[in-house]
Amino acid sequence: MQTSYQRIRDAMLAGKPMSLHYKGHDRLVCAHALGTKNGLPQVLTYQYGGGSSSGLPNGGEWRCLMVGNVSDVQIIEGAWHSDDGHNRAQTCVDQIDVEVWVDGAGKPYVKRA
Repeated sequence: MQTSYQRIRDAMLAGKPMSLHYKGHDRLVCAHALGTKNGLPQVLTYQYGGGSSSGLPNGGEWRCLMVGNVSDVQIIEGAWHSDDGHNRAQTCVDQIDVEVWVDGAGKPYVKRA
């Protein structure tokens, strides 16, 4: 059985969105950076659907998730979601394993793996 980390990594390498469960909510996300922060696995995502205890603005929002709290990761079909915020420095992941960026046409591509 694959770990949540491996499922997230697989989705990123395939350029696919995911559904997952995190802190009591089912969420729809696209993962942009996966690795560790202070030695703990974390993932920078763009959440575009599903629930959240803090609410979700129209269009979505950047979320930093602790991979140890993620479950039920499913790779799904659908459009890639992002915004210009990933062009700025992120603080979610300090040791990057996989990083996905978006080209000028809005298509995801693996920048680092």
